Amino acid sequence: MKDPETATVFAGLDGRTDTELPEWYAEQYGGPEPISFSEAIRNLPQAVDTAVAYRNPYTDEWVETERFNAIVEPSRLQAEADGDTEAESLFHIPTDSYSIINPVDVYGPLEEVLREETIDETPLGEVMFGEIRRYRGGGEVHMDIMFDGLEVRLPGRSDPITMGVTSGYDFFGEHAVYVEGFAQDGYCSNTMRSLTDKEVIKHVGDVRNFRTWWEEILTQVELVADDLFEFIRDAQDIDLDFSELPFTVTEFYTLLGFPDYLAERAAGDAEANAASPFEIDMWTLHSGATYALTHFFQGKEGASLDQYVRIANDILFNPEGTIERVEQAYEQQLEADGDDGSQASLAGERALASIERVSDDLQEKVEQFEEREDALRQRFQEAMA
Repeated sequence: MKDPETATVFAGLDGRTDTELPEWYAEQYGGPEPISFSEAIRNLPQAVDTAVAYRNPYTDEWVETERFNAIVEPSRLQAEADGDTEAESLFHIPTDSYSIINPVDVYGPLEEVLREETIDETPLGEVMFGEIRRYRGGGEVHMDIMFDGLEVRLPGRSDPITMGVTSGYDFFGEHAVYVEGFAQDGYCSNTMRSLTDKEVIKHVGDVRNFRTWWEEILTQVELVADDLFEFIRDAQDIDLDFSELPFTVTEFYTLLGFPDYLAERAAGDAEANAASPFEIDMWTLHSGATYALTHFFQGKEGASLDQYVRIANDILFNPEGTIERVEQAYEQQLEADGDDGSQASLAGERALASIERVSDDLQEKVEQFEEREDALRQRFQEAMA
């Protein structure tokens, strides 16, 4: 991802909590001492609205309009008034239907929930940690919030996969306030995004109860944590033998829709971590994809990243759909090549047949995934009822 303008690491809810970063996270994000989540949120830029005017070029007069409002940062307005030429107070000029949602509006209710919700009888606020990233002068913000102890531990690994949420917003009318399930693999620092459906609140009309919003999403994250180990274990039992497939590991990722530079990084990681570079299980292939997205994605957080995250997650949670997508892309590639020679046609048929054999071999294990996913969604519905 593109580097943020500033990144703030936090640990603990507020000054009353004595929270240290987990050792694996501290090693990856060495730097200044973390501050509390409450302080980090209150350090974020705020927004207020103010009147807008336009200049009439015929009279050289400024005419105010009630149809639009300027979204500005109040402390920077003061700095501009004091002669600071580098202060940029304006975020956006939306219509008057735009509702400002400031950081404390969203994350203040989360603070209340984290004081009450517990893990192993410890308030979540005492085990929370993560990072807040600012872009575009702080008008766009994304953050990862994790909970030490809400985790998945894989055999043979000392560092856990720690669960939490990723959330963010902007004041430019592009990103609504959002939150979704998230995890970070301490073994390799790869991030796993979109582990729950993305919940969104737009800057329009009445703003809903954020406290209830947070309670619901945290319940979903806890349910995912209970099942993630089983999904990973099942994915580790599904191997793709690339010596029998008509494409390389790199081509596997490009057929799924990854750009070449990400496909090469993903393949390199998957091959390095597999027991054999030719026979790679779906968990390792998923991990290769998250490695590439975490460390080498050149775009921005948001929609441009989300499309690739969905592809990566399908490798883990929807192996059958992944193979079907690869098969369709490979078939389209054969058709696009446009070689009508009988030898080439026969080779293409054999290649497709080899992919279909892999899909057939997956069928029994795919049913396990579908049953597990259905059970998880049922628990989601029961928890939200």
